[in-house]
Amino acid sequence: MKPKVYVSQPICQEARDYLAQYCDFKVWEQGEPIKREELLKKIADVDGLITSGRRITENLLNHAPKLKVVSNLSVGYNNFDLEVMKKRNVIGTNTPGVLDETVADLAFGLILASARRIAELDQFVKAGKWDQASGDDPFIGIDVHSATLGIIGMGRIGEAIARRGKLGFNMDVLYYNRNRKPEAEEELGVEYRDLESLLKQSDFVLLMTPLTPETEGMIGEKEFKLMKKSAIFINVSRGQTIDEQALIQALEKKEIYGAALDVFEQEPVNKDNPLLKMPNVVTTPHIGSATRKTTDAMAMKAAKNMVAALTGEEPENRVV
Repeated sequence: MKPKVYVSQPICQEARDYLAQYCDFKVWEQGEPIKREELLKKIADVDGLITSGRRITENLLNHAPKLKVVSNLSVGYNNFDLEVMKKRNVIGTNTPGVLDETVADLAFGLILASARRIAELDQFVKAGKWDQASGDDPFIGIDVHSATLGIIGMGRIGEAIARRGKLGFNMDVLYYNRNRKPEAEEELGVEYRDLESLLKQSDFVLLMTPLTPETEGMIGEKEFKLMKKSAIFINVSRGQTIDEQALIQALEKKEIYGAALDVFEQEPVNKDNPLLKMPNVVTTPHIGSATRKTTDAMAMKAAKNMVAALTGEEPENRVV
C-alpha cells in the first residue's frame, strides 16, 4: 500500500506526476488558503504533509498521529517546532538553492523601487498629477549605482544580491554575517564589517538573515538610529527579524529615508498598519520566490524530499 500524502496548496503537474509514482496523495485545490481546522481534518491519517509556512506544532501532530514527514515548500523552516518534531520522530525538509537567484532579483527590485520611488510615482502618474508637479522635486530619488550596500546575512541569496550590486551597479558592498566569507570577499570584492559599522556606512541596509532565536528582533530602535538619515532599509528575510514598531518610529521621525518590505510581523499585514500609509515605504506580499519557474522547481524538490523520506532514503534537504 502506498503511503498517504496531503499537499496543502496547488502544485505543478510535474510534481504531482512524481508523487503519483510513490504515494496516494490529495491536493488542496481551492483558491483561498486552507483553514487550519480543515487542514487538521485532512491530515488525520496521512504519512506525509507538503506545505508552505504552516506551523508544525504539538497540537497539529496530535491531530496527525501517523505523520512521518513534513516537506516545506520554502527555504525557511521557522514554522517547525524542532524539539517537538524530534521528540515525535517526524522528519522535516526544506527547499534551498532553487530560489536563490529569484529572491535576489526581488531584493534588488525593492532597492531600485524604493530609491527611485517607482511605486509612489506610478500612482502619481495614474492619478493624473504629472502636470500638477512644480519643478523636478516631486520626482527626485536616490542613486543606486556607486552607492554603498550593506547586507546583513551573507548566505547564498546574500551573495547573489552582492553580485548584482557589485558587478551590475558598481556598488561598494559591505556585509555582516555570523561567520566571515573569505571566498566571497575574494570573488566579489565585498568587505566584512561588524554590524554597527555596516549600519553607519551603508546607503542601503538589506536584511537577509534566517529567523532564529538569535536573529529575532535583531534590528530595532538602536540599529535604526545608527543608520544614515538618507538610508533605505530593505527586509526580505522574515518580519520577526525586526522590531516593526521601531521601524515605524524611525520613518515617522525621519531617522531613515525609507523602507522596502517583503515581510511583516503579521502576515497578511494588518490593513491598519501605519507602514501601508507611508509613501516612502514599498511593500510586497512575501513574494521572494514567486515566479512560475521557481515555484515549480520548489514543488519538485519538496516532492523528492517527501518521497525519499517515505521510502527510507535520506532526503537531500533534511533539517530535522
